[in-house]
Amino acid sequence: LGRRKSKRIFFFKKKNIEPLFFFFNCPFCNHDLIFFFRNTAKVTCRVCLEDFQTSINFLSEPIDVYNDFFFFCETAN
Repeated sequence: LGRRKSKRIFFFKKKNIEPLFFFFNCPFCNHDLIFFFRNTAKVTCRVCLEDFQTSINFLSEPIDVYNDFFFFCETAN
């Protein structure tokens, strides 16, 4: 005598992938920065009009550009 297979359906819960926070605060005035990407990344602040431009490659992310901008600001001070 064999048992019948149960007809349970297992639902796998999908993990929600949260995108990285794309807007960062300006180190000078704490307002949002705007990022523009092509072969070079340009970071500008709407309020204090600070800007920074650096070259990027296909592996660069917005956090990398922000870190370059932040280190540039620290070395300038």
